[in-house]
Amino acid sequence: MHSYLEFEKPVADIEGKIQELRALAADGEAVNIEDEIKRLDTKSSQTLKDLYSKLTPWQKTMVARHPDRPHAADYISGLIEDFTPLAGDRNFAEDHALIAGLGRFRGQSVAILAQEKGSDTQSRLKHNFGMARPEGYRKAVRIMDMAERFNIPVLSLVDTAGAYPGVGAEERGQAEAIARSTDKGLGLGTPSISLIIGEGGSGGAIAIATANKVLMLEHAIYSVISPEGAASILWRDSARAQDAATNMKVTAQDLLQLKVIDGIVEEPVGGAHRARETVIDRAGSAIETVLAELSKLTPEEIRKQRREKFLDIGRTLS
Repeated sequence: MHSYLEFEKPVADIEGKIQELRALAADGEAVNIEDEIKRLDTKSSQTLKDLYSKLTPWQKTMVARHPDRPHAADYISGLIEDFTPLAGDRNFAEDHALIAGLGRFRGQSVAILAQEKGSDTQSRLKHNFGMARPEGYRKAVRIMDMAERFNIPVLSLVDTAGAYPGVGAEERGQAEAIARSTDKGLGLGTPSISLIIGEGGSGGAIAIATANKVLMLEHAIYSVISPEGAASILWRDSARAQDAATNMKVTAQDLLQLKVIDGIVEEPVGGAHRARETVIDRAGSAIETVLAELSKLTPEEIRKQRREKFLDIGRTLS
């Protein structure tokens, strides 16, 4: 059974009726219900398609946060061979919110930086809901240094509500760690690709998303602050998060138009959580295409391309 979002209630009602009919058939009821099930299946698919063809920014935010949406670990498992995790920032501790390591992506060595939220209570606590501490960003810098030393492309998977805002994290230099990670990403001499798979929140996301090419899943979001946080600041009312999401231009479609991102990976109808393997494969194909283009560039050309990309954002918005 799917976990339905609030706006998916019409689909939930239809699929609930289908389950009831199938239960009757399983109990041996002498009623021919196959035609009715087929009719309801068709109606369910069409209703889902209609709903997802006109999602509001707030509804996209809900889809991006769906608990069954594939996480970074799923993409690593589906796309990376011989993945070898690397732990620690060589300074303070290991941060499980940010997975890092080396592996092979379709035959090519890559360095991986991935924000992992966790998929159940135990793993969510382990990964701190994907909110990295300073150690996570310092680990990211360490991996990027290694990738540049060995001329290995960097692939980052972004999925975080933001960097962890706890007192201990601030005391250990959260802002400085984010700034250094961002700076390292901007100056990296090897190709870098970032894929936003769920939420791309604040500096916690940009710290590993300063890439040559930034791709984004169709129903992911990317913003300087969460809609709830923006509503609390602007209107002193977090209940106006829907208004904030609309005005902040958090969707992939808006951000592509503003040149903040470079491409959109199409999701199956109903969101990535309804066809996990399909969306992971599509993401892999998009990454492969971009990586082939960037691999032709020299380190100087790579830095120049990345610099011009981020400067163009300012020109577009001015």
